Amino acid sequence: MPKKILHNKYGKDILLERLVAHNEPRTVISFYQYAKIADPVFFRNIMYMRWEKLEVLGRVYIAKEGINAQISVPNRRLEEFKNDLYSVDFLNGIRLNYAIQNSNYSFLKLAVKVRDKIVADGLNDETFDVTNKGIHLNAEEFNELTSKPETIVVDMRNHYESEVGHMQNAICPDADTFREELPMVVDMLKDKKDQPVVMYCTGGIRCEKASAYLKHQGFTNVYQLNGGIIEYTRQCNDKGLPNRFVGKNFVFDDRLGERISDEIIAKCHQCGKPCDDHTNCANEACHILFIQCPECREKYEGTCSQECLEFIHLPAETQKELRKGMKAQEHHYKKGRVRPHLKELMQNKIHDALH
Repeated sequence: MPKKILHNKYGKDILLERLVAHNEPRTVISFYQYAKIADPVFFRNIMYMRWEKLEVLGRVYIAKEGINAQISVPNRRLEEFKNDLYSVDFLNGIRLNYAIQNSNYSFLKLAVKVRDKIVADGLNDETFDVTNKGIHLNAEEFNELTSKPETIVVDMRNHYESEVGHMQNAICPDADTFREELPMVVDMLKDKKDQPVVMYCTGGIRCEKASAYLKHQGFTNVYQLNGGIIEYTRQCNDKGLPNRFVGKNFVFDDRLGERISDEIIAKCHQCGKPCDDHTNCANEACHILFIQCPECREKYEGTCSQECLEFIHLPAETQKELRKGMKAQEHHYKKGRVRPHLKELMQNKIHDALH
């Protein structure tokens, strides 16, 4: 009997075509759990086979420290999926964060990957007590505590996430990665270690580690929003509470965002019009994540610059050959913004290839 293939083997176009053909309602779910997994590879393979049978799609990271998942499940198999998930001892009864706005096309395939950590935090967990976390707050408690003038609210997400939406009066560090943000926050608040510090992120996972790290650094009153922005919004909607999140909540799937409030607090990176719609540059040699309004999307055909627009109109084989000549470190962009010297280098290479 041939060995079962434990990964997707089809291209994006075929996968999307299949989803469109089925046109089946799906529910987008995220969850995480810190736990000790002795053999992440074995656990990964088992879960892949189980979830594939249940038609689960999404992105899952598994490490010795636990699991972090963003997935979509066919509505008709939702209860079956939950029963299967809760049959795993350390996942029994965990909170599932249901998307505020669902889409049948949030994910096209199931990818379950083994990583060193379920969130890249850059911390040495052996140097502090990762279980000594901040106090969890529900939506009502969050609103009450953050209404006090002495309370500090910190957005523990990256700049391209908070750019399109964040809590009122929150500190939004200008960080590209969670790894970079942790020491940045400690330094920003070094003179305020005795004040209440409330942290929040998308679904809560980053704050689990960040709150413990802040306590290790000497902060005495550390809190975290339980379930993050997703669960907070759900509780506010269910209980009729004021929602202090303004704008759009960035999400890590093909939706790239969930509308929380009507306010648009960001601007198109090309023309400056109010806009909070993220897109990836259609030039695969660039692929930068940026904000683009409908007018600029039409003008630049989904690309971030005139050079990239010209590039995508080259013959496919020419594009492929030119991409081979561009070293990853030379055309790598940070999400949501471009380093000036890298932008110039990329544009020069595209210009030379075109002219």
